[in-house]
Amino acid sequence: MNPKEISLRPAKDTDAWKLSAIHIAAIKALPTNFYTRKELLAWRNYLDKPDGSNILRYLKLETIRVAIEDEMITGFASFILNELISLYVHPYYQGQGFGRALVEHFCAEATQQGFDSVITTASLYAEGFYLRLGFIPIQRVPHHLGRGLVVPVTEMCKELGEFC
Repeated sequence: MNPKEISLRPAKDTDAWKLSAIHIAAIKALPTNFYTRKELLAWRNYLDKPDGSNILRYLKLETIRVAIEDEMITGFASFILNELISLYVHPYYQGQGFGRALVEHFCAEATQQGFDSVITTASLYAEGFYLRLGFIPIQRVPHHLGRGLVVPVTEMCKELGEFC
């Protein structure tokens, strides 16, 4: 069996609606193991339907990379310098290597820019994913959602060079 062909490209403004749809779908698919329904609703900015302009208020288009399979956007990541700001994969495509490909691309970009390590702030759901990719938990920190809600997330680091 051949590995799945995953391609990555910079996001375009015409992708905004799809990015919003992926963000909403990924959060809607989460169980209430770690966060309440109210917190998950706030995490998706109280949206049930995609809103491309809304997602671009939180993420800068020039910092987003999208994963593509058969011309379909399957997920996206946003990063600035050595910090992974967000990573979302549509639930239908989760577990197929798209998230891994996006994180590996982010790490390669950080390495090319001369960074020795990368950081991210992971939801409690995503901790295991990042651990499998070599990230190390640093500490629990608060993440501020809309309407004053605050949830715990985990600050994580991955060594690219000698020290984290």
